[in-house]
Amino acid sequence: MTEPADERPAPPAAPPTVPSGFRQGIITAITVLLGFSLAFWRFWGLESPGRWSWLSILASLCLLLAVALQIVALFRALRIEDDAVPEYRRTVRWFIASAIALLIGLAGAMIDAALGE
Repeated sequence: MTEPADERPAPPAAPPTVPSGFRQGIITAITVLLGFSLAFWRFWGLESPGRWSWLSILASLCLLLAVALQIVALFRALRIEDDAVPEYRRTVRWFIASAIALLIGLAGAMIDAALGE
């Protein structure tokens, strides 16, 4: 059976987009965590008294990784393409990875401070 000439196939559905306010929220969360990470890293790594140990070096590398991941997540969140739900989800995964790296670095710094005293 053939289709009538005046009926056209429906255009493809637009990909789902992130609801209003979600991108602003993730950008705010990333910048708050990035600001904390940089402030903590500056104090703990440069101003805090004490000697460097293998644990403090490991903690500082985790903090460096966290900051790098936060910058990548911020870069992704500021792109126009991040309005698409799959891209937004990838950005959230980058952000969660940075938060995990930050927690590992903070835990290492706390353990190093406790062992150093």
